[in-house]
Amino acid sequence: MRQILMILTAMLLTCCSSESDVKAETTQATANMGKTLIVYYSYTNKCHEIVTTLTSQIEADVVRIEPAEKGLKYEANNYAIGTQLLNAIKANPNDAASYPTIDPVTVNLDDYQNVIIVTPLWWSQMAAIMQTYLFNNSAKLAGKTVGMIVSSHSSGISGVVADAQRLLPNVTWAGNALWINNTNHSNRSSLIQNWLPTQTFQTSSDMTQKLYLIIGGVTKTATLVSNSSTEALVAQLQQGNITYEAHDYGNFEKVGPLGYTFPENNEQINTVPGDLILYQGSNLCIYYDTNSWNFTRIGKLDNMTQADIKTWVNAGGDNVTVTLSITDKADEASSISQVRTDESQSNDYTLQGTLAQAGHKGIMIKDSKKVIKER
Repeated sequence: MRQILMILTAMLLTCCSSESDVKAETTQATANMGKTLIVYYSYTNKCHEIVTTLTSQIEADVVRIEPAEKGLKYEANNYAIGTQLLNAIKANPNDAASYPTIDPVTVNLDDYQNVIIVTPLWWSQMAAIMQTYLFNNSAKLAGKTVGMIVSSHSSGISGVVADAQRLLPNVTWAGNALWINNTNHSNRSSLIQNWLPTQTFQTSSDMTQKLYLIIGGVTKTATLVSNSSTEALVAQLQQGNITYEAHDYGNFEKVGPLGYTFPENNEQINTVPGDLILYQGSNLCIYYDTNSWNFTRIGKLDNMTQADIKTWVNAGGDNVTVTLSITDKADEASSISQVRTDESQSNDYTLQGTLAQAGHKGIMIKDSKKVIKER
């Protein structure tokens, strides 16, 4: 409790300064993050400066990717070599021989829940050196939550985002990539402070909170993100399973009405196969292909390829019945170990640092953030 009081006091003392507010909220938003690794490549030192700033705001381990051929000038000093490397990847992106060699990286990815990629842009694409690392470790990164910061002089980063999605088809993207360019590089500290709270990085509790989905008698698991939408969904599932009928839409998803309306946390999302999305607060979408829209991220199916997902949801075919549960046995929905029902274990505190009682209204601290509870 003493620690909570100290945190709350610090937050209140900084409420008159907008810059301090942003920094305090960023610190609180990332304090509960699971173990995080920052992976970066830097030739002109811009990405190195970004990583230095990033590590001043979050606790994370860092690994720098280096090309094996140290004598080559890959970027602005040698356009021919850089273009050659990218063209080789484009010609055969599924062949390991198409990617330039890098120094061995000994970090164990199994030790990390979250990975932040910091990469430069080469001629509208992801730097070939970083592409090598992601290609080599795509399987090991599957199921992790990944964020990305891209450095460029002036070019937009859509090509880099596309490269990342191609190389990492089975990760959960924490949110939109942050673009730091030559114009705003000097303001990178505030840019990162504002970006971090928008990212749905996993916490230790997220790793144990699973959603079970049953279609045609086959059960699959998904890891939920942490937001008010999933909290409300889990609270409803605590009362019993939800079963709904899902139909095919757009050749990229199975979607259906849940029969309940949940809070929305909408953001512009580029979906990938396996994403679970809440649409208009009351429809759950199971994605088996890509799409881009403004909606709420719920979670991601665990360890399933696109082909597996398509078969399971009967992609392009008839409607399917989906049952949602928070236990591994659909008929034991009342046996819940992950969800706290004891009010004394609430995460809601008053501004004085005391546990908020049932029915408390006004400004409170919930999950290290200020919220206003009206009812």
